[in-house]
Amino acid sequence: MNMLSFVIPCYRSAKTVGGVVDEIRETCRRLESVGDAYEVILVNDGSGDDTWETIRQLAESDAHIRSYDLARNFGQHAALMAGLARTKGDIVICLDDDGQTPADEAGKLIEAVNAGADVAYARYASKKHSLFRNFGSFLNEKMAGAMLGKPKELTVSSYFAARRFVIDEVLRYEGPYPYLIGLVLRSTNRIVNVEVNHRRREVGQSGYTLPKLIGLWMNGFTAFSIKPLRAATLAGSLFAILGFAYGIYTVIKKFVIPDVPVGFSALMSAVMFIGGMLMLMLGMIGEYLGRLYISQNRNPQYVIRDFAGDTGAESTDA
Repeated sequence: MNMLSFVIPCYRSAKTVGGVVDEIRETCRRLESVGDAYEVILVNDGSGDDTWETIRQLAESDAHIRSYDLARNFGQHAALMAGLARTKGDIVICLDDDGQTPADEAGKLIEAVNAGADVAYARYASKKHSLFRNFGSFLNEKMAGAMLGKPKELTVSSYFAARRFVIDEVLRYEGPYPYLIGLVLRSTNRIVNVEVNHRRREVGQSGYTLPKLIGLWMNGFTAFSIKPLRAATLAGSLFAILGFAYGIYTVIKKFVIPDVPVGFSALMSAVMFIGGMLMLMLGMIGEYLGRLYISQNRNPQYVIRDFAGDTGAESTDA
């Protein structure tokens, strides 16, 4: 019988994570291929509420559960890396802490992996997120396709199952800016979608704010693709050609129509536009260099303050 691992990053979910764990227990009892061979890894991502106390109690009351408390809010993907590094399962399932990703349909993901897929992502016919969150997911899909080479027909989500070797390959990444989608896409192309339901959030609201979404996209842009730099090079070349052509046009026009006035407003507009583009490109290059500098300093992906459950000797950082 294969071991099954569940990884749940937790953020302000004291009221919901217990229900998710209960559903995982019931699902594993129902699945004959799993039975008692499962573990649940809960990672508190610096929540400001009682989430750590809640998941600590869960770990102390059930030998299947291990809980970890990060020293501050490192972000969902860093919390996932912390959990993945502590899994033992042959198949690992990642899902959310709010109950919107249905743990009782994990069997569909397991079945897809057992059928030959290396990774199975949940795909929802109808998402119950807010309009803002759905828009963020849409942009994330487009970015992954354009920058990371994600197949157009593939939908990625926070609910997925992966084989052990994929998780081991993901964990080889030691940089301070993990981005799970990029790490999975560079590990294998045997990735499928599985249709599951998506539930409405019953308690609280999404922890993803606009700054966090922008930070997540920047991880995808700069950690796994140089296409933004190539786009900047292409745009610079295009503006150089346009500027040269416009200069020739201005000279010819002055010879043909000597009395034509010099367009100060048009000149200033062009200077401001090109200057803005240059600043944007320099900022993009600076972002790459800054992240390279931070990576060279070996900033940790996460720092673990405390843990609970049958964990044995644990390191406090990574």
